[in-house]
Amino acid sequence: MAKFRMIHTEFWNDPKVVEEMTPEDKFFFFYLLTNPNTTQIGIYQITKKQMAFDTGYSIESINALLDRFINHHKLVQYNPETRELAIKNWGKYNFNKGGKPVLDCVTSELKMVKDLSLISFVGERVEKQEIKKIYDTSTIRPRIDEKKENNESQNSQNALNQPFDDTSTIRGQEEEKEEEKEKEEEEEVTEDAAVFYQQNFGVLSPYIAENISYWEFDLSPAIVIESMKRTLSQNKRSWAYTESILKSWASLNLKTLESVLAFEHERAQKIALKEKQQAAGRAIPDEFEFDLSAGEG
Repeated sequence: MAKFRMIHTEFWNDPKVVEEMTPEDKFFFFYLLTNPNTTQIGIYQITKKQMAFDTGYSIESINALLDRFINHHKLVQYNPETRELAIKNWGKYNFNKGGKPVLDCVTSELKMVKDLSLISFVGERVEKQEIKKIYDTSTIRPRIDEKKENNESQNSQNALNQPFDDTSTIRGQEEEKEEEKEKEEEEEVTEDAAVFYQQNFGVLSPYIAENISYWEFDLSPAIVIESMKRTLSQNKRSWAYTESILKSWASLNLKTLESVLAFEHERAQKIALKEKQQAAGRAIPDEFEFDLSAGEG
């Protein structure tokens, strides 16, 4: 589905834009308001590498621009850990229409936000009360997390009063290390999807970069890379072929790399079994064997 973002013409007459923003600021802000990663709620995930690629700026320039918009203009917030960006005045200009479809979309997208402080940042400028109420309700989640943290603390205290179990402690440490390793691998994959294409397929055009970004958001960076690997295994270097794989997985609602690998493993087994059965069906029974050299000479 195509996405549209509404930009008011008064954007160019805003005193802050006219008097305080440089040409680079205006271009960058316009990009932040309209890029393909934007959502209905004004909070979305985007990497600095993607910003640099889309705008043609270096990573250093992106860092400098973000710093200006965060600390000088005070119009955005960016969490480098969750890679989420929030636009302060988004709700003021993008919620002219309400209704159940909009409310449902806002509710759904707010649930996906990891850094809850960004919800408050955007929610302050939402003027439509029925939508602002959803933002305000979503910020209650930290209290729930705080309560959970207190419960975990209490459980830890209770555990101290129990006999020491060396086995469970070691197991817990191993699980914690495994989670950290998975998180590191996930972050590494998030940064390398576009690079993987350039290294194995060729020049990354803006069209393909946009498509990669879309599929990363819709499925995951790990799944996008896996689809490219499978394309290469078929001796192909076609984005159309890669995208056909992604569409197939999406239609089956395979949203994690584990589910994709499990599905493909099962499919490969079925194909191998079918080929084995077909080969057995074509085999010539013993009673019909004959000497191909007979009749020669």
